[in-house]
Amino acid sequence: MVWLKIGLSLVILFAVMAVVKFTLRKLFKIEKEKTEWFSYSHVNKTHQKVDWIVRILSAIVLIAISYLVIFKEYSIIFYLVPVVLLLVIDYAVRAFFEWRYSDHPKQAILTIGEMVVFATALALTIQYDLLNLGY
Repeated sequence: MVWLKIGLSLVILFAVMAVVKFTLRKLFKIEKEKTEWFSYSHVNKTHQKVDWIVRILSAIVLIAISYLVIFKEYSIIFYLVPVVLLLVIDYAVRAFFEWRYSDHPKQAILTIGEMVVFATALALTIQYDLLNLGY
């Protein structure tokens, strides 16, 4: 039953994200960029380096927190809050480089909109225990 809730939550999340992106595109007249599915194009080499630093530090932090949650029996909330913060940092870095160094700086608006939707969904899941994690 938990997997059904997670699947339904993901479908709703992606639907809301699609509506937000569509609305932001129409509102700010942002043209659609041609991107491949699951591709992550960096704006420049500095963006690529900063992105990899953020990813490596995120992995280290999540591994350390996973250890605390699994073996030291900390609350799962101790894991989920840093996930939200790391997600915000990742999206903020991407939005900054899109805004400052990209040929299409308005794409940063879509990135920030996507970040807000993801962070809000995770925060609501944590706040209202929507997956019944029992923390």
